[in-house]
Amino acid sequence: MHSIEVTKVRIDKYLWAIRLFKTRSLAAAACNEGKVKLDQENPVKASKIVKTGEIFSIRIEGKRSVIQTVKIIEKRVAAPLAIECYNDITPEEEKEKQKLVSAFYFPSGKKGNKQARPTKKDRRKITELRGDI
Repeated sequence: MHSIEVTKVRIDKYLWAIRLFKTRSLAAAACNEGKVKLDQENPVKASKIVKTGEIFSIRIEGKRSVIQTVKIIEKRVAAPLAIECYNDITPEEEKEKQKLVSAFYFPSGKKGNKQARPTKKDRRKITELRGDI
């Protein structure tokens, strides 16, 4: 069952439908907090109508993604179909930075049944890589 392309969809609903956010309310909250920007500079409200070809910069849990809309959908679809609805045009240097930072969140050592938390030294490196200083 394939999704039918629609013409008018709010940005919060679109981001939820293409599976960038787990819930629509999380997508709306990100819009209201200024974490979703049109053309990487203008923050958008959750009610903004999405058009094909628009470029959005999205910050999710400290990670920055840049996407271009290809197909406009309003219903949540399977992951393989969702990927066809947008192009991920995140710069390569940003992807590399995210890989480095995520390596610190999942250290190889384990304590008992749980993953080990980052050490103080690891947290300093994370902060330095993110540029939070």
